[in-house]
Amino acid sequence: NAAEIYNKDGNKLDLFGKVDGLHYFSDNDGSDGDQSYVRFGFKGETEISNELTGYGQWEYQAALNNAESEGTADSFTRVGFAGVKFGDAGSFDYGRNYGVAYDIGAWTDVLPEFGGDTYGADNFMYQRGNGMA
Repeated sequence: NAAEIYNKDGNKLDLFGKVDGLHYFSDNDGSDGDQSYVRFGFKGETEISNELTGYGQWEYQAALNNAESEGTADSFTRVGFAGVKFGDAGSFDYGRNYGVAYDIGAWTDVLPEFGGDTYGADNFMYQRGNGMA
């Protein structure tokens, strides 16, 4: 799902994204209607040495159901982090990223829609959060 923008001399940059057209039918006014959005972002890495690689990712989501005059309240940065990978020893990154509890939920949640309903952003490492290391 990514387009390679640059790949030369150990430096890589990919562009990725998706458009999701959604319409919910609900008695809840907050959920009823058009919920369409677009997500896009960049992933990159650079080879610092034979055993050390720097990497990062930034992803943004913009609502498609609002007029320009309504503002951008439903548009936000989903993830944004940078890190280093130490060969086969592991990696360390920091920024807005998915928490460790999200990995378990993502592995066990198999529903294409309405899954993971107990998970919410900025909620103690259950999904995306700031300052994740």
